[in-house]
Amino acid sequence: MKKEYLGEFEELVLTMVGILQEDAYGNAIVNEIKERVGRNCNLSAVHVTLYRLEDKGYVKSSMGGATNTRGGRRKRIFTITNAGLAMLRAMKEARVDLWKLIPQLKIGSV
Repeated sequence: MKKEYLGEFEELVLTMVGILQEDAYGNAIVNEIKERVGRNCNLSAVHVTLYRLEDKGYVKSSMGGATNTRGGRRKRIFTITNAGLAMLRAMKEARVDLWKLIPQLKIGSV
């Protein structure tokens, strides 16, 4: 079986789905990325990434109810799956292990 890897933006979007939980839909994810990371991103890039994560089994989606504020349109809500949580944990552990390998730098040595 081929090992799956996430790109940096995929990891960021997947993390935001985990943070937002039942409020994880395209526009909310864009706003959360801007607020928490200070990074501008395109709504269509987020949607493409969400669908790619869904294809990989890391998120699942369902349609929310229609609202007047959205002109009667429904939101597609995304939720993180157990596989998605496992992937985020594995990526975190790998990064922590790498950070531990960086030698302690002395102030003024750089």
